[in-house]
Amino acid sequence: MTALLLIAHGSRRAEANADLDHVAAAMRERGGYAVVQTSYLELAQPDIPAGGAKCVEAGATAVTMLPYFLSAGVHVREDMLEARAELTERFPGVTFRLAPHLGLHPLLLDIVEARAKEAEATAGGPA
Repeated sequence: MTALLLIAHGSRRAEANADLDHVAAAMRERGGYAVVQTSYLELAQPDIPAGGAKCVEAGATAVTMLPYFLSAGVHVREDMLEARAELTERFPGVTFRLAPHLGLHPLLLDIVEARAKEAEATAGGPA
């Protein structure tokens, strides 16, 4: 069974972290993964090791780690690889795969354009 571990930066502000909770709930509704777990690089819980452990505790034999990041900075290039290595060492019978970050996916252009059009259709856009 493959779990999906969504990984965001994390914030001290709960409303900022709620965005990832929303994505996780929507992914659960789609039904493509038996387990969809959120985790955070820093500033919020669960952290990546705890999120990975929750996936394993739920019965995952494979975990797809998806960085919910737009750019390939240090967090994506280094921190995610370190987290995967740590989880692989801790749970040797489980496969941990690191998905690409969201950044350059072609559908992101549709989102950028839609957001721009939304702002243009309102008086000044959201506050």
